[in-house]
Amino acid sequence: MPAKTPDPSVIQPIANVEALTFVKPTVKNPNIIVGDFTYIADKDFERHVTHHYDFIGDKLIIGKFCQIAAGVEFVMNGANHQMNAATTYPFYIFGTWEQNAPAQSDLPLKGDTVIGNDVWIGQNATILPGVHIGDGAIIGANSVVASDVAPYTIVAGNPAKLIRKRFDDELTALLLKFKWWDKPIDEINNLIPILTSGDLKKVKAEIKARLV
Repeated sequence: MPAKTPDPSVIQPIANVEALTFVKPTVKNPNIIVGDFTYIADKDFERHVTHHYDFIGDKLIIGKFCQIAAGVEFVMNGANHQMNAATTYPFYIFGTWEQNAPAQSDLPLKGDTVIGNDVWIGQNATILPGVHIGDGAIIGANSVVASDVAPYTIVAGNPAKLIRKRFDDELTALLLKFKWWDKPIDEINNLIPILTSGDLKKVKAEIKARLV
């Protein structure tokens, strides 16, 4: 008999807990792409994605199995003002001043914001436009992430800085090659004892055996 596993299309996967939501089935904006089983400690994910305007076209891409705490904000490129002129004031947005919208080449656009798989983003963290956060990273509470974050590292602060690597280079490389989040759901279920073990020597050995 197959193991019982959660359904990633269910919006609220824990009975009677409204403030925990699987994000993917709630997303309506086509420029927000979220993987299965990523959750937020909130009922409305898209209100945490700010300044996300269609005319800019930037994307927010989040992988699978991410854990997003309450109060996290994803600030998109529409928040940026023109900086190569005498003033940063956006006269054009009001429709009453005689200024045309600046060309995109005059705006400090940073591209898509990309969050990897199995990323934990702590409470009230802010992710700024164009940031890439690698698989398995941890973002400390109240951090402001203004630059890229390497896989399996812990960052914190304003601006967020490296605190430490989570694992040694060998285990990090094994996990990035193994990509457990892309396995079939039944296989992931069977891998849970390995994925949640604090015996990292054993974890290394088990992953090596499965990569042969």
